[in-house]
Amino acid sequence: MSTPDNGIHHSLVYPVLKPYLDKYKSKRCYSGLIFKQGQRTMLQINVPGADIANLLQAKPLTANNPDSGKDRPEIKGHVEEIKDYVIERASNKEPWLLATLTANVAPEDITVIELGQGFCLVIIPHDVKLDVTDGQHRIKAISEIAQSTLGALINEDYFPVNLILESNFRQCQIDFRDMAQAKPVDKSLLLSFGEASGRTGITNKLIEQVSMFRGKTDRVKKAPDKKGKLIYTSNYIATLVSYAFADSQNDQLDDFPVEECSQALASCLNQFFSECVQTLPIAQTSVEKLTFDEVNNFKKECLLGVSMGIQFLGRMLYYTYDKANNRFDASKVSELAQLDWSREHELWRGSLVRVDPKNTKSDNNYIIFGAGAIGDAVTVVKASLGW
Repeated sequence: MSTPDNGIHHSLVYPVLKPYLDKYKSKRCYSGLIFKQGQRTMLQINVPGADIANLLQAKPLTANNPDSGKDRPEIKGHVEEIKDYVIERASNKEPWLLATLTANVAPEDITVIELGQGFCLVIIPHDVKLDVTDGQHRIKAISEIAQSTLGALINEDYFPVNLILESNFRQCQIDFRDMAQAKPVDKSLLLSFGEASGRTGITNKLIEQVSMFRGKTDRVKKAPDKKGKLIYTSNYIATLVSYAFADSQNDQLDDFPVEECSQALASCLNQFFSECVQTLPIAQTSVEKLTFDEVNNFKKECLLGVSMGIQFLGRMLYYTYDKANNRFDASKVSELAQLDWSREHELWRGSLVRVDPKNTKSDNNYIIFGAGAIGDAVTVVKASLGW
Protein backbone atom coordinates (compact mmCIF):
# COMPACT_ATOMS: atom_id res chain seq x y z
CA MET A 1 0.00 0.00 0.00
CA SER A 2 1.37 3.41 -0.94
CA THR A 3 1.17 5.40 2.29
CA PRO A 4 3.68 7.42 4.33
CA ASP A 5 4.72 6.48 7.83
CA ASN A 6 2.37 8.75 9.78
CA GLY A 7 2.96 7.39 13.26
CA ILE A 8 0.09 4.86 13.28
CA HIS A 9 0.95 1.61 15.06
CA HIS A 10 1.17 -0.79 12.11
CA SER A 11 0.74 -3.91 14.26
CA LEU A 12 -2.83 -2.76 14.98
CA VAL A 13 -3.73 -1.53 11.52
CA TYR A 14 -2.22 -4.19 9.28
CA PRO A 15 -4.47 -7.13 10.28
CA VAL A 16 -7.54 -5.06 9.41
CA LEU A 17 -6.19 -4.02 6.03
CA LYS A 18 -4.40 -7.22 5.00
CA PRO A 19 -7.44 -8.89 3.31
CA TYR A 20 -7.96 -5.83 1.14
CA LEU A 21 -4.27 -5.46 0.35
CA ASP A 22 -4.08 -9.09 -0.72
CA LYS A 23 -7.20 -8.76 -2.87
CA TYR A 24 -6.05 -5.61 -4.66
CA LYS A 25 -2.29 -6.18 -4.72
CA SER A 26 -2.22 -5.96 -8.53
CA LYS A 27 -3.70 -2.44 -8.42
CA ARG A 28 -2.68 0.85 -6.91
CA CYS A 29 -3.96 1.17 -3.36
CA TYR A 30 -3.90 4.36 -1.29
CA SER A 31 -5.11 5.15 2.17
CA GLY A 32 -7.56 8.03 2.11
CA LEU A 33 -10.10 10.24 3.80
CA ILE A 34 -13.69 10.72 2.67
CA PHE A 35 -15.43 14.07 2.97
CA LYS A 36 -18.39 15.88 1.48
CA GLN A 37 -18.16 19.28 -0.18
CA GLY A 38 -20.34 21.10 -2.69
CA GLN A 39 -22.94 18.33 -2.95
CA ARG A 40 -20.33 15.73 -3.88
CA THR A 41 -18.15 13.08 -2.32
CA MET A 42 -14.45 13.89 -2.31
CA LEU A 43 -11.39 11.92 -1.27
CA GLN A 44 -7.93 12.91 -0.13
CA ILE A 45 -5.05 10.57 -0.85
CA ASN A 46 -1.29 10.94 -0.46
CA VAL A 47 0.72 10.02 -3.54
CA PRO A 48 4.50 9.39 -3.65
CA GLY A 49 6.38 11.55 -6.12
CA ALA A 50 7.35 8.55 -8.25
CA ASP A 51 3.65 7.74 -8.85
CA ILE A 52 2.59 11.22 -9.94
CA ALA A 53 3.48 10.88 -13.63
CA ASN A 54 1.61 7.60 -14.05
CA LEU A 55 -1.38 8.47 -11.89
CA LEU A 56 -2.31 12.03 -12.90
CA GLN A 57 -2.71 13.60 -16.31
CA ALA A 58 -3.31 17.21 -17.32
CA LYS A 59 -5.81 18.11 -20.02
CA PRO A 60 -5.09 21.79 -20.75
CA LEU A 61 -7.05 23.50 -23.49
CA THR A 62 -5.28 24.04 -26.79
CA ALA A 63 -5.41 26.79 -29.38
CA ASN A 64 -8.52 28.95 -28.96
CA ASN A 65 -10.86 26.12 -28.08
CA PRO A 66 -12.17 26.00 -24.47
CA ASP A 67 -13.78 22.61 -25.12
CA SER A 68 -10.42 21.02 -25.80
CA GLY A 69 -9.37 20.79 -22.17
CA LYS A 70 -10.32 21.00 -18.52
CA ASP A 71 -8.00 23.80 -17.41
CA ARG A 72 -5.71 26.61 -18.60
CA PRO A 73 -3.04 26.24 -21.28
CA GLU A 74 0.41 25.57 -19.91
CA ILE A 75 2.12 28.80 -18.86
CA LYS A 76 5.58 28.93 -20.41
CA GLY A 77 8.37 28.83 -17.86
CA HIS A 78 6.17 28.15 -14.81
CA VAL A 79 7.11 24.47 -14.58
CA GLU A 80 10.79 25.41 -14.59
CA GLU A 81 10.18 27.95 -11.81
CA ILE A 82 8.60 25.27 -9.63
CA LYS A 83 11.36 22.77 -10.41
CA ASP A 84 14.07 25.30 -9.61
CA TYR A 85 12.37 26.11 -6.30
CA VAL A 86 12.04 22.46 -5.23
CA ILE A 87 15.51 21.42 -6.42
CA GLU A 88 17.25 24.37 -4.78
CA ARG A 89 15.50 23.90 -1.45
CA ALA A 90 15.71 20.11 -1.41
CA SER A 91 19.40 20.14 -2.42
CA ASN A 92 20.16 22.41 0.53
CA LYS A 93 18.03 20.28 2.88
CA GLU A 94 15.74 23.26 3.49
CA PRO A 95 11.94 23.07 3.99
CA TRP A 96 9.75 23.46 0.92
CA LEU A 97 6.06 23.17 0.20
CA LEU A 98 3.74 22.67 -2.78
CA ALA A 99 0.01 23.19 -2.53
CA THR A 100 -2.48 20.31 -2.60
CA LEU A 101 -3.29 19.00 -6.07
CA THR A 102 -6.88 18.55 -7.25
CA ALA A 103 -8.08 15.96 -9.76
CA ASN A 104 -11.31 14.28 -10.82
CA VAL A 105 -12.28 10.77 -11.80
CA ALA A 106 -15.48 8.97 -12.72
CA PRO A 107 -16.72 7.19 -9.54
CA GLU A 108 -17.20 3.93 -11.40
CA ASP A 109 -13.52 3.84 -12.44
CA ILE A 110 -12.18 3.38 -8.91
CA THR A 111 -13.08 1.37 -5.82
CA VAL A 112 -13.53 3.06 -2.44
CA ILE A 113 -13.56 0.78 0.62
CA GLU A 114 -14.98 2.62 3.61
CA LEU A 115 -13.31 1.68 6.90
CA GLY A 116 -15.43 3.92 9.15
CA GLN A 117 -15.04 7.40 10.66
CA GLY A 118 -14.14 8.82 7.25
CA PHE A 119 -11.15 6.53 6.69
CA CYS A 120 -10.98 4.50 3.50
CA LEU A 121 -8.86 2.65 0.98
CA VAL A 122 -8.87 3.95 -2.58
CA ILE A 123 -8.19 1.33 -5.26
CA ILE A 124 -7.14 2.72 -8.65
CA PRO A 125 -6.52 0.34 -11.58
CA HIS A 126 -3.28 0.90 -13.48
CA ASP A 127 -5.12 1.85 -16.65
CA VAL A 128 -7.05 4.68 -14.93
CA LYS A 129 -5.69 8.22 -14.95
CA LEU A 130 -6.85 11.00 -12.67
CA ASP A 131 -7.60 14.19 -14.64
CA VAL A 132 -6.01 17.31 -13.18
CA THR A 133 -8.43 20.06 -12.22
CA ASP A 134 -5.85 22.27 -10.48
CA GLY A 135 -2.08 21.91 -10.30
CA GLN A 136 -0.96 20.90 -13.79
CA HIS A 137 2.32 22.85 -13.51
CA ARG A 138 3.12 21.39 -10.09
CA ILE A 139 2.37 17.88 -11.36
CA LYS A 140 4.61 18.27 -14.37
CA ALA A 141 7.40 19.71 -12.25
CA ILE A 142 7.16 16.84 -9.73
CA SER A 143 7.10 14.26 -12.53
CA GLU A 144 10.12 15.72 -14.32
CA ILE A 145 12.15 15.81 -11.12
CA ALA A 146 11.13 12.24 -10.16
CA GLN A 147 12.10 10.92 -13.60
CA SER A 148 15.43 12.76 -13.72
CA THR A 149 18.80 12.05 -12.12
CA LEU A 150 17.65 14.25 -9.24
CA GLY A 151 14.72 11.95 -8.42
CA ALA A 152 16.27 10.99 -5.09
CA LEU A 153 15.56 14.52 -3.85
CA ILE A 154 11.83 13.76 -3.63
CA ASN A 155 11.81 9.97 -3.31
CA GLU A 156 10.70 10.19 0.31
CA ASP A 157 8.08 12.89 -0.30
CA TYR A 158 4.32 12.47 -0.67
CA PHE A 159 1.91 14.85 -2.35
CA PRO A 160 -1.70 15.27 -1.20
CA VAL A 161 -4.36 14.96 -3.89
CA ASN A 162 -7.96 16.03 -3.44
CA LEU A 163 -9.94 13.70 -5.66
CA ILE A 164 -13.41 14.78 -6.81
CA LEU A 165 -15.69 11.93 -7.80
CA GLU A 166 -16.93 13.68 -10.91
CA SER A 167 -17.19 12.49 -14.51
CA ASN A 168 -19.09 15.39 -16.13
CA PHE A 169 -16.64 17.21 -18.41
CA ARG A 170 -18.44 20.56 -18.16
CA GLN A 171 -18.61 20.37 -14.39
CA CYS A 172 -14.87 19.73 -14.28
CA GLN A 173 -14.31 22.93 -16.29
CA ILE A 174 -16.58 24.78 -13.88
CA ASP A 175 -14.60 23.37 -10.93
CA PHE A 176 -11.40 24.70 -12.46
CA ARG A 177 -12.99 28.11 -12.97
CA ASP A 178 -14.19 28.20 -9.38
CA MET A 179 -10.74 27.31 -8.01
CA ALA A 180 -9.11 29.91 -10.27
CA GLN A 181 -11.25 32.70 -8.76
CA ALA A 182 -8.73 33.31 -6.00
CA LYS A 183 -7.00 36.70 -6.25
CA PRO A 184 -3.31 36.34 -7.15
CA VAL A 185 -0.95 37.23 -4.31
CA ASP A 186 0.94 40.45 -4.97
CA LYS A 187 4.72 40.22 -5.18
CA SER A 188 5.16 42.65 -2.29
CA LEU A 189 3.40 40.25 0.08
CA LEU A 190 5.43 37.30 -1.21
CA LEU A 191 8.59 39.28 -0.49
CA SER A 192 7.36 40.26 2.97
CA PHE A 193 6.66 36.59 3.76
CA GLY A 194 9.89 35.43 2.14
CA GLU A 195 13.07 34.07 3.66
CA ALA A 196 15.65 36.21 5.40
CA SER A 197 18.23 35.48 2.70
CA GLY A 198 19.47 36.95 -0.57
CA ARG A 199 17.49 39.74 -2.18
CA THR A 200 14.43 39.14 0.01
CA GLY A 201 16.41 39.39 3.23
CA ILE A 202 18.22 42.55 2.12
CA THR A 203 14.95 44.15 0.97
CA ASN A 204 13.16 43.53 4.27
CA LYS A 205 16.07 44.99 6.24
CA LEU A 206 16.25 48.09 4.05
CA ILE A 207 12.58 48.81 4.67
CA GLU A 208 13.45 49.27 8.34
CA GLN A 209 16.97 50.71 8.02
CA VAL A 210 16.38 53.42 5.39
CA SER A 211 14.46 56.45 6.62
CA MET A 212 12.98 57.08 3.17
CA PHE A 213 11.40 53.59 3.19
CA ARG A 214 10.58 53.10 6.88
CA GLY A 215 6.83 53.41 7.41
CA LYS A 216 6.37 54.60 3.82
CA THR A 217 6.44 51.19 2.10
CA ASP A 218 3.42 49.03 1.28
CA ARG A 219 4.48 45.50 2.15
CA VAL A 220 1.32 43.81 0.88
CA LYS A 221 0.09 45.35 -2.39
CA LYS A 222 1.70 45.62 -5.83
CA ALA A 223 1.21 49.40 -5.93
CA PRO A 224 0.70 52.03 -3.21
CA ASP A 225 -2.85 53.26 -2.69
CA LYS A 226 -3.29 56.54 -4.56
CA LYS A 227 -5.31 57.90 -1.67
CA GLY A 228 -2.81 56.86 1.00
CA LYS A 229 0.55 58.11 2.24
CA LEU A 230 2.64 55.06 1.30
CA ILE A 231 5.14 55.79 -1.48
CA TYR A 232 6.87 52.50 -2.27
CA THR A 233 6.23 48.74 -2.23
CA SER A 234 8.48 45.87 -1.19
CA ASN A 235 8.72 44.91 -4.85
CA TYR A 236 9.95 48.39 -5.87
CA ILE A 237 12.73 48.14 -3.32
CA ALA A 238 13.59 44.54 -4.24
CA THR A 239 14.15 45.66 -7.83
CA LEU A 240 16.41 48.48 -6.65
CA VAL A 241 18.38 45.95 -4.59
CA SER A 242 18.88 43.62 -7.58
CA TYR A 243 20.05 46.47 -9.78
CA ALA A 244 22.36 47.96 -7.13
CA PHE A 245 24.25 44.72 -6.48
CA ALA A 246 24.00 42.83 -9.79
CA ASP A 247 22.76 45.27 -12.48
CA SER A 248 19.86 42.88 -13.08
CA GLN A 249 16.16 43.38 -12.42
CA ASN A 250 15.44 39.96 -10.89
CA ASP A 251 18.75 38.60 -9.55
CA GLN A 252 17.96 36.78 -6.29
CA LEU A 253 21.44 37.55 -4.86
CA ASP A 254 21.64 34.13 -3.21
CA ASP A 255 25.39 34.43 -2.61
CA PHE A 256 25.25 37.92 -1.10
CA PRO A 257 25.48 38.07 2.74
CA VAL A 258 22.34 39.76 4.04
CA GLU A 259 23.74 41.62 7.06
CA GLU A 260 26.79 43.08 5.36
CA CYS A 261 25.02 43.97 2.11
CA SER A 262 21.98 45.49 3.77
CA GLN A 263 24.21 47.65 5.98
CA ALA A 264 26.25 48.81 3.00
CA LEU A 265 23.22 49.68 0.87
CA ALA A 266 21.27 51.21 3.77
CA SER A 267 24.19 53.54 4.52
CA CYS A 268 24.42 54.45 0.83
CA LEU A 269 20.69 55.15 0.50
CA ASN A 270 20.46 57.15 3.72
CA GLN A 271 23.32 59.28 2.46
CA PHE A 272 21.67 59.74 -0.92
CA PHE A 273 18.19 60.60 0.37
CA SER A 274 19.57 63.03 2.96
CA GLU A 275 21.74 64.86 0.39
CA CYS A 276 19.10 65.02 -2.37
CA VAL A 277 17.04 68.21 -1.94
CA GLN A 278 13.94 66.59 -3.45
CA THR A 279 13.91 63.66 -0.99
CA LEU A 280 15.30 65.20 2.23
CA PRO A 281 11.95 66.61 3.47
CA ILE A 282 10.28 63.19 2.98
CA ALA A 283 13.19 61.18 4.38
CA GLN A 284 13.47 63.18 7.59
CA THR A 285 9.72 63.17 8.32
CA SER A 286 7.77 60.21 9.69
CA VAL A 287 4.79 59.06 7.67
CA GLU A 288 2.48 60.09 10.53
CA LYS A 289 3.59 63.72 10.20
CA LEU A 290 3.54 63.83 6.40
CA THR A 291 0.38 65.17 4.79
CA PHE A 292 -1.44 63.57 1.89
CA ASP A 293 -0.65 66.62 -0.23
CA GLU A 294 3.07 66.39 0.53
CA VAL A 295 3.17 62.73 -0.47
CA ASN A 296 1.05 63.20 -3.59
CA ASN A 297 3.09 66.19 -4.73
CA PHE A 298 6.31 64.23 -4.22
CA LYS A 299 4.98 61.36 -6.35
CA LYS A 300 3.88 63.76 -9.08
CA GLU A 301 6.95 65.99 -9.16
CA CYS A 302 9.93 63.76 -8.32
CA LEU A 303 11.18 60.77 -10.28
CA LEU A 304 12.18 59.12 -7.01
CA GLY A 305 8.53 58.94 -5.95
CA VAL A 306 7.65 56.29 -8.53
CA SER A 307 8.75 52.76 -9.37
CA MET A 308 10.63 53.75 -12.54
CA GLY A 309 12.75 56.31 -10.72
CA ILE A 310 13.67 53.86 -7.95
CA GLN A 311 14.66 51.24 -10.53
CA PHE A 312 16.83 53.79 -12.31
CA LEU A 313 18.49 54.80 -9.01
CA GLY A 314 19.37 51.14 -8.39
CA ARG A 315 21.03 50.90 -11.79
CA MET A 316 23.08 54.04 -11.16
CA LEU A 317 24.15 52.82 -7.71
CA TYR A 318 25.57 49.70 -9.34
CA TYR A 319 28.21 51.93 -10.96
CA THR A 320 29.25 53.13 -7.51
CA TYR A 321 29.48 49.65 -5.98
CA ASP A 322 32.82 48.06 -5.08
CA LYS A 323 31.97 44.37 -4.74
CA ALA A 324 35.42 43.35 -3.49
CA ASN A 325 35.06 45.63 -0.46
CA ASN A 326 31.24 45.58 -0.30
CA ARG A 327 30.83 49.34 -0.25
CA PHE A 328 29.35 52.10 -2.35
CA ASP A 329 31.56 55.02 -3.35
CA ALA A 330 30.34 57.91 -1.17
CA SER A 331 31.67 60.61 -3.51
CA LYS A 332 29.80 59.14 -6.49
CA VAL A 333 26.65 58.73 -4.39
CA SER A 334 26.91 62.46 -3.59
CA GLU A 335 27.19 63.24 -7.29
CA LEU A 336 23.97 61.36 -7.92
CA ALA A 337 22.27 63.13 -5.03
CA GLN A 338 23.19 66.54 -6.46
CA LEU A 339 21.27 65.86 -9.67
CA ASP A 340 17.89 67.54 -10.08
CA TRP A 341 15.46 64.62 -9.85
CA SER A 342 12.34 66.63 -10.64
CA ARG A 343 10.42 65.45 -13.69
CA GLU A 344 10.63 68.93 -15.19
CA HIS A 345 14.41 68.96 -15.45
CA GLU A 346 15.89 68.86 -18.93
CA LEU A 347 18.25 66.01 -18.02
CA TRP A 348 15.40 63.49 -18.18
CA ARG A 349 13.83 64.67 -21.42
CA GLY A 350 13.82 62.01 -24.11
CA SER A 351 14.64 59.16 -21.73
CA LEU A 352 12.55 58.72 -18.56
CA VAL A 353 10.34 61.74 -19.19
CA ARG A 354 8.68 62.76 -22.45
CA VAL A 355 5.83 65.01 -23.44
CA ASP A 356 2.60 63.12 -23.93
CA PRO A 357 1.88 63.26 -27.69
CA LYS A 358 -1.84 62.88 -26.99
CA ASN A 359 -1.90 66.03 -24.86
CA THR A 360 -1.36 68.96 -27.23
CA LYS A 361 -2.78 71.61 -24.89
CA SER A 362 -0.13 71.45 -22.15
CA ASP A 363 3.40 70.36 -21.38
CA ASN A 364 2.41 67.69 -18.87
CA ASN A 365 5.08 65.06 -18.54
CA TYR A 366 4.82 61.32 -18.15
CA ILE A 367 7.28 58.50 -17.52
CA ILE A 368 8.12 56.04 -20.27
CA PHE A 369 7.98 52.54 -18.81
CA GLY A 370 10.36 49.85 -20.03
CA ALA A 371 13.98 48.78 -19.79
CA GLY A 372 14.83 50.85 -22.86
CA ALA A 373 13.85 54.09 -21.15
CA ILE A 374 16.03 53.30 -18.13
CA GLY A 375 18.91 52.29 -20.38
CA ASP A 376 18.67 55.61 -22.25
CA ALA A 377 18.67 57.53 -18.95
CA VAL A 378 21.72 55.61 -17.68
CA THR A 379 23.67 56.56 -20.81
CA VAL A 380 22.69 60.24 -20.49
CA VAL A 381 23.48 60.53 -16.78
CA LYS A 382 26.79 58.68 -16.96
CA ALA A 383 27.85 61.02 -19.75
CA SER A 384 26.76 64.11 -17.79
CA LEU A 385 28.72 62.98 -14.72
CA GLY A 386 31.76 61.88 -16.72
CA TRP A 387 31.58 58.31 -15.43
